[in-house]
Amino acid sequence: MSVVGFDFGNESCIVAVARQRGIDVVLNDESKRETPAIVCFGEKQRFIGTAGAASSTMNPKNSISQIKRLIGRQFSDPELQRDLKSLPFNVTEGPDGYPLIHARYLGEMRTFTPTQVLGMVLSNLKSIAEKNLNAAVVDCCIGIPVYFTDLQRRAVLDAATIAGLHPLRLIHETTATALAYGIYKTDLPENDQLNVAFVDIGHASMQVCIAGFKKGQLKILAHSFDRSLGGRDFDEVLFQHFAAKFKEEYKIDVLQNARACIRLRTACEKLKKVLSANPEAPLNIECLMDEKDVRGFIKREEFEQISAPILQRVKRPLEKALADAGLAVENVHMVEVVGSASRVPAMLKILTEFFGKEPRRTMNASECVARGCALECAILSPTFKVREFQVNESFPFPVSLSWKGSGPDSQAGGAEQQQLVFPKGNPIPSIKAVTFHKSSTFTVDVQYSDVSDLQAPPKISTYTIGPFPTIRSERPKLKVKVRLNLHGIVSVESATLLEEEEVEVPVSKEPEKDNSKMETDEAPCGTAAPSANETDVNMQDAKGTADAAGAENGVAESGDKPVKMETDTKVEVPKKKVKKTNVPVAELVYGAMLPADVQKAVEKEFEMALQDRVMEETKDKKNAVEAYVYDMRNKLSDKYRDFVTAPEKEEFTAKLQETEDWLYEDGEDETKGVYVAKLEELKKQGDPIEERYKEYMERGTVIDQLAYCINSYREAAMSNDPKFDHIELAEKQKVLNECVEAEAWLREKKQQQDQLPKYATPVLLSADVRKKAEALDRFCRPIMTKPKPTKPASPETRANPPPQGEGQCQGADANASPNHNNVPSENATAGSGEAAPASAEPMETDKSETASTIA
Repeated sequence: MSVVGFDFGNESCIVAVARQRGIDVVLNDESKRETPAIVCFGEKQRFIGTAGAASSTMNPKNSISQIKRLIGRQFSDPELQRDLKSLPFNVTEGPDGYPLIHARYLGEMRTFTPTQVLGMVLSNLKSIAEKNLNAAVVDCCIGIPVYFTDLQRRAVLDAATIAGLHPLRLIHETTATALAYGIYKTDLPENDQLNVAFVDIGHASMQVCIAGFKKGQLKILAHSFDRSLGGRDFDEVLFQHFAAKFKEEYKIDVLQNARACIRLRTACEKLKKVLSANPEAPLNIECLMDEKDVRGFIKREEFEQISAPILQRVKRPLEKALADAGLAVENVHMVEVVGSASRVPAMLKILTEFFGKEPRRTMNASECVARGCALECAILSPTFKVREFQVNESFPFPVSLSWKGSGPDSQAGGAEQQQLVFPKGNPIPSIKAVTFHKSSTFTVDVQYSDVSDLQAPPKISTYTIGPFPTIRSERPKLKVKVRLNLHGIVSVESATLLEEEEVEVPVSKEPEKDNSKMETDEAPCGTAAPSANETDVNMQDAKGTADAAGAENGVAESGDKPVKMETDTKVEVPKKKVKKTNVPVAELVYGAMLPADVQKAVEKEFEMALQDRVMEETKDKKNAVEAYVYDMRNKLSDKYRDFVTAPEKEEFTAKLQETEDWLYEDGEDETKGVYVAKLEELKKQGDPIEERYKEYMERGTVIDQLAYCINSYREAAMSNDPKFDHIELAEKQKVLNECVEAEAWLREKKQQQDQLPKYATPVLLSADVRKKAEALDRFCRPIMTKPKPTKPASPETRANPPPQGEGQCQGADANASPNHNNVPSENATAGSGEAAPASAEPMETDKSETASTIA
């Protein structure tokens, strides 16, 4: 099971994986820890990540970036409209009121939703993790901003599905940071809470979170944010400053040229980083526009002056977070600052003044979110054992249910009624059980109670509950379960109709008690679960009274209590049985992708990924042809020059030159098969030359090996060593004959080969010499290593099996190998024969005497 955390940022992404030794940030193909969140569409393929960033300058209108700002937002959103002004690519309003991205891909204009593009980015991050882990990656945790709406969270899940991922949890970025901070701290207090403020100033937004730590647990006390206050705002201030300056000095309007805009923005970002460490910084760009080189210069004081409107907005989220947490500045014990824009000195100055203490940088400002996500994934994964650490997350927005009707069955024409279900700060996850008095199909809207911070439509989704079965009860109750899941998504999970029926049953009998128990167990999903975060909320129409609500609560809480009382009295009386029936629930989420559309997007992503893979393989084959041309040309003039005739060399060199010319002209853009065929055509001429060189280099070694093998077996066969006495002379003669035959073959072939020039086809091949050595070894080894006949009284001899050889080199050393293996056996036999002819003594004596005899 994969344990991976993804931090997809507005500008760059980071991948972290959990391993047995801890959390590691994964390097991408370029050995960088951060991967740009860019998808660049080309004429033949897509370029994602670092490759996309490299292509974006040359192809700005088809390079899609800052996807995090587009996903799950309506096209009419004022913030989105502001963002679009600085983006080089074309975005229009789709038929559903949400943005559509236009890009030229495979030679034609295509449209993509932000969810699809995010799916491409996640797919790239997935492949980075898979290459590092050498395993498939499916399960993961993804970090999201705390201000993401229900729709944006669903869009991230859809994008993960498109990428082939299964997020175990969407975790707030500030919560991930707090987890990465707290889980490693061993000095957390047992009772007194340690309050830490985490200030995350990223590329496009600012998030503040106040967390309370105790030993083994983390509780989020408050969230606050500014959705459009980040590092890019400082870049934009510098960009506008220098764009106006260059218009005045150099008479060029950078805003009219997309490529010039990208180059100036990149330069301004670098300038901002220089100003973070230096009091002043220069700006120089060659040939920015209209073949003009531009120069600029700015001091840090001037930069802070033109950035004053941005800096003034920093305090508001800080104040709001303190107010929501109900804390004074003095109660915040530490301030941790993270995020790419947190390095701006003016920001740190404001934080220091506000909290009255210096912000700390104990965490990696860019990687802490990815590490926290990987930790959360490890906590949720059954494959990892993680230190006990409880994360108590809180929901940042209040969510209500609303419905129409003034009477039990009134659907239209009634007054709109609304009930707060999940207040701000509600724990995540959570379930609320809601009771309605309805007997016919009706709709319930899930909506935000307050959208002042969100700038999003209040309605999240609509649920149609019904049709109802035949109802016999006069006052039926409908219990609706509303779930706030781990991802922070609210949905109506189920609806159950509860009807009371009078049934005559002998309560005192055991089987009846069992039946009533089963009735309770068959409650809808979540009823039997521990009710830590589960609450019953009674939703009465306008006619309902306080008395009725109390009665309903009583029934809901203690449906089986009367049964227990009857059992005690042992009297057979009628009892009320609650009949439970599931009612269908149909979901409509405003702006969300339909399951069929998600499936189509998955298939489309698969097709595009296949196209990318084919193009990469085509490039590899083209590069292989090019590399072969250069490599072979160099070798023909160097180490292959003695192995090729002058006409052959001239012909092959001309062929290589022709191929090189073809590569840069007609063969610039060909298919994979054409490059494969071209390489095979070249190798038909090049391989014989390479083979002659290779044979020449290897021949001496393999001839020496065969000669050693022949000499070893010949010496063993002619030896007077007693260890070979048991081998018959006829057998030894066979070995000698085989050695003579092999030696004659080698001598004849070597003489033929020595007479040939190096550029001729060799007659003595290394493979043939190896085969001869192996054949000789197979014939001679069984004869020369034949075990000596053993005496029945010699267990030591039987304990030594005959050696089994492998390969000609082991067998060739027959003089040493058989001798070494047979000496202990022979001596042991002699020793034990002298010491115990009849072998009446115990084995220990035999062994000791054997040892002394050998010594």
